Amino acid sequence: MTPVVHPDGLARCTWPGQDPLYLAYHDTEWGVPEHDDRALYEKLVLDGFQAGLSWITILRKRDNFRAAFAGFDPVRIASFGDAEVAALMQDAGIVRNRAKIEGAIASARAWLAVMEQGPGFSALLWRFVDGRPQVNRFRTSAEVPAETPVSRAMSKELAGRGFKFCGPTIVYAFMQAVGMVNDHLVTCHRHAALAGGPSRGATARAPSLRKKT
Repeated sequence: MTPVVHPDGLARCTWPGQDPLYLAYHDTEWGVPEHDDRALYEKLVLDGFQAGLSWITILRKRDNFRAAFAGFDPVRIASFGDAEVAALMQDAGIVRNRAKIEGAIASARAWLAVMEQGPGFSALLWRFVDGRPQVNRFRTSAEVPAETPVSRAMSKELAGRGFKFCGPTIVYAFMQAVGMVNDHLVTCHRHAALAGGPSRGATARAPSLRKKT
């Protein structure tokens, strides 16, 4: 499938369809290099919640997830116990899957270990692409892989450190979203815009590891 030309005259990847929320995500977030440690944790967790679902389902619930999961502050989430899990299981605004909820907590604890012991979450992930986005030149959606040797290596590293819901396919979708690979089709207006474009969070400081009260 080739990109769709929308009423605004811009060619885009096919996957957002005509949904305004999806289009905004495609145009402003997907594929923009993200280096902020906390934001990378949030995206990895949300991609884990997506397993078996569509991303638009998660995107429509993202604000609810942020409210339920303390703004995706890993320091706070790492301290969640049975009471918080029970409350989340009653929250109709999110995906109420116990394994995924408990996985988010386990991943927060793994994130803390990476931040405390090094090298930092962003540094850990970006080293798999030598610190810069890999620019692909796919012309059709059929050419885009579901996983790659790099996503398999990153998945193995994350799982070994205690992160959950980080299989190779989830990790590749994560890599696409956070700009480690530029998988916009070459005829999509965002492909050229992102090639050599700005990153997010490159100079942001890591969140404090001191437990919040």
